[in-house]
Amino acid sequence: MLCPWRTANLGLLLILTVFLVTECTYSEAEGAARPNNSLILQDSKENLALASSSSCMDGTQITQNNSAFPTEVNTSWPILMGENAVLCCPPIALKYLIIITWEIILRGQPFCKKAYKKETNETKETNCTDERITWVSRPDQNPALQIRPVVITHDGYYRCIMGTPDGNFHRGYHLQVLVTPEVTLFQSRNGAVVCKAVAGKPAAQISWIPEGDCVTEQEYLGNGTVTVKSTCHWEGHDVSTVTCRVSHLTGNKSLDIELLPVAGAKKSAKLYIPYIILPIIILIIVGFILLLKISGCRKYKWNKTEATPVVEEDEMQPYASYTVKNNPLYDTTNKVKVISGITK
Repeated sequence: MLCPWRTANLGLLLILTVFLVTECTYSEAEGAARPNNSLILQDSKENLALASSSSCMDGTQITQNNSAFPTEVNTSWPILMGENAVLCCPPIALKYLIIITWEIILRGQPFCKKAYKKETNETKETNCTDERITWVSRPDQNPALQIRPVVITHDGYYRCIMGTPDGNFHRGYHLQVLVTPEVTLFQSRNGAVVCKAVAGKPAAQISWIPEGDCVTEQEYLGNGTVTVKSTCHWEGHDVSTVTCRVSHLTGNKSLDIELLPVAGAKKSAKLYIPYIILPIIILIIVGFILLLKISGCRKYKWNKTEATPVVEEDEMQPYASYTVKNNPLYDTTNKVKVISGITK
């Protein structure tokens, strides 16, 4: 005869044994029914190697860990215009794929879709007209997408959808195309200094050393770029050299300029002096010339009035004098005639 406490222990042991057998059986059955996630995670190293060889934009690798496998990943990717881009899909083992789809949403363009169906080994495109956006290679070998080269119109959203028996896995890219602005610095005629960052994307930031009295304007161009213009004065400050600093996602740039010796209010006053004095000088010169002309006319008239009577009183005198003084032959002839008369 067994003791009561031994009977209770045996019953408890029997219940525990039945629970463990049931749990093991259920786990094995579940593992056999749903093998995809674990196999996808284990075999994802195959696609990671392909992604690495394709130089994906961020090199992000999803590996097996204690957390659940992510079904969607979104990345913001700024890229410089003119470079090449490779957009990768989630690192899912290709042998578990059913369909691969790239969805491309670009500003001002129709919705584009590139798809590959494994069962029929066919690719299909819908509203995709940009020839610079292509598969890296055959989709059944590498589902990544490439853009060669990147231009402003490629700014938009790209998403890869990997269809598997266990569901869909997504990876998206917010592609932001960057354009380096052209920076210029010059001094205008009125003494102001102008710094311009032309056709940048996004808009550049302009600052000054030292700080002055500045006005900043932005001009939005049709292709998505922005021109930023900053105009500054340094009135009342003893400043000889200023620096314009342009900050942009593509890189920063600084330009220096040496100001004219006199800047600010004094310089502006000197600029206006010629506009005031020059007309006065011109009026003085013109007045002096007119005065000389008036004085000359009056003197000429007075001289003419005084000389007229003299000419009338002695009108024949110059001719008479000439006859007497300048006709020696005539005088000689007369003398000969007189002598001849006397001889006879």
